Amino acid sequence: MATGHPTRGTTGTNRLRRVDRWLAEQPVLRGRRSPLVVDLGFGASGATTFELHERLARRIPGVRVHGVEIDPERVATARAQLERLGPRVREAVSFGRGGFETPTPGDEQPLVIRALNVLRQYDEPEVPAAWRLMLDRLAPGGLLVEGTCSEIGRVASWIGLGADGPETFTISLHLGALEAPSIAAERLPKALIHRNVPGERVHELLRALDDAWTREAALAPFGPRQRFEAACRRLRDAGWPLPLEPRRWRLGELTLPWSAVAPR
Repeated sequence: MATGHPTRGTTGTNRLRRVDRWLAEQPVLRGRRSPLVVDLGFGASGATTFELHERLARRIPGVRVHGVEIDPERVATARAQLERLGPRVREAVSFGRGGFETPTPGDEQPLVIRALNVLRQYDEPEVPAAWRLMLDRLAPGGLLVEGTCSEIGRVASWIGLGADGPETFTISLHLGALEAPSIAAERLPKALIHRNVPGERVHELLRALDDAWTREAALAPFGPRQRFEAACRRLRDAGWPLPLEPRRWRLGELTLPWSAVAPR
């Protein structure tokens, strides 16, 4: 029996490009041949599943992607889309009905599960149980990526989870029209979105990031990438545990250990 509720199904073309770009560089996929990746809750069409395969296939030979949806009509739509594509995609992409229990062809354990914009409609106390169901399906050493993004993908954040639970937290922002990094507050994962209040770590992070962005305003004429990189360096110098990743910072992306934002 499928566990969960149907999403709104609004995920559209290119919406999840930021998390896909991050995922393609994760160590869990590095050097793997023909791993299975699940796109859980793909929405009204198979677009995000096809895009995930396309982006990962550039780096991971033989990667396979299985889209999972609780709504059988959405599964039928995605399968019909798949039949219109070439043999290379048809061999590597599949779709099936299911929920957080994450069924896969042959009951194979996936190395990665991506669940974006799935838990947003749930209550915060329901999140750990959903995480546990998905984590229990992962292959040893696997990765669950759970988070939220805006309708066109310009603001996103997600949590990276391993077998023992949350490990990392990532914010990814389109820098071209960025006014303040705290715009990420609107798209925090369900486990954090109600924690953006004084006294919580994620609130402190967003305030510190806004302050660093403001203090680097003198770099604005050189472009938002230089300004955001400098803001991240300022955060790091202030004691926030950011890995030194200037290339990622220039993309509008920063990742911290989960302990830096975990609810108190």
